[in-house]
Amino acid sequence: MIHGYLRRRRLQYAAPPGPPAPFVVGVGRSGTTLLRMMLDAHPDLAIPPETHFVNDLLIAGEKIRMSPERLVKTVVHDRHRRWGDFGIDEEAYLERLQAIPRLNATDAVRAFYELYAEQFDKSRWGDKTPDYVKRVRRIGRALPESRFIHVIRDGRDVALSHNKRIQRRGEKSRPPVPAGEMARRWRKRIEKSRYDAESVGDRYIEIRYEDLVTDTEPTLRRVCELIEIDFDPQMLDYHERAGERLQEMARDLPAGQGRPHRPGEERLQAHALLTEPPNKKRVATWKDEMSPEDVAEFEEVAGHLLEELDYETTSVGTPLPS
Repeated sequence: MIHGYLRRRRLQYAAPPGPPAPFVVGVGRSGTTLLRMMLDAHPDLAIPPETHFVNDLLIAGEKIRMSPERLVKTVVHDRHRRWGDFGIDEEAYLERLQAIPRLNATDAVRAFYELYAEQFDKSRWGDKTPDYVKRVRRIGRALPESRFIHVIRDGRDVALSHNKRIQRRGEKSRPPVPAGEMARRWRKRIEKSRYDAESVGDRYIEIRYEDLVTDTEPTLRRVCELIEIDFDPQMLDYHERAGERLQEMARDLPAGQGRPHRPGEERLQAHALLTEPPNKKRVATWKDEMSPEDVAEFEEVAGHLLEELDYETTSVGTPLPS
């Protein structure tokens, strides 16, 4: 109860919100990085690699013993080990937090994004962290300027991509995820995000990965309308600078806190296709690569959601809950 009181009290200290800030979210392997690159190619907009720490930072802001040093520690030493991707000096971030007149987590979050955008002489910022699809309520409450773009991809293609990534990593302790389990996860994540999105109203939209690839400009214009920024043709040429932008992720992620070592080469390889224009061949790959048995298993669990999202199905799945 005291944490809720502190959160509400400190939110009153926050500066007025700036221009709308996109938060690109979704199930992993759904094309969120593709949209990140397109948005980041806009001359006014900077989107960092996945942050992961925003939820923890907002929680830290509810603690009684909050200080700039504690908040910096939460960000720099979080369990996802991503601080080195952002090119921001730890001391510079600390100084920015110390300069906040009445310290609060909302302005601490903004300070990070502002520092990141300043590196590229850009006036606006956003985020691309798929897992924030589970944090729409908290982030939406703390950041009134947040706008959520949920990228949805055909769950059968998501399942294929997810298991291919496990195979590439050679993780013997992680077997491929069965089609039915992937369908359950995919369906549950989308349903939960829609429920949470009610808390932010028209600050949330869904776009399909397939539309982003096959009907790119109109889809991007819809996103630009949500975040109140003019569409810029440079967004269509994102692939021309993607190799340079991806170098932020060229470093190794050290093992720690139960997480394995991740070579920088592997991280770059996971996004290698971003250096090319959108590839329509990556749409509906399940038709050629997924066994009929796995297709049937997936559709049994999530067939009705696939149909609701306008994806072709070969059978009818379990009805969606009312």
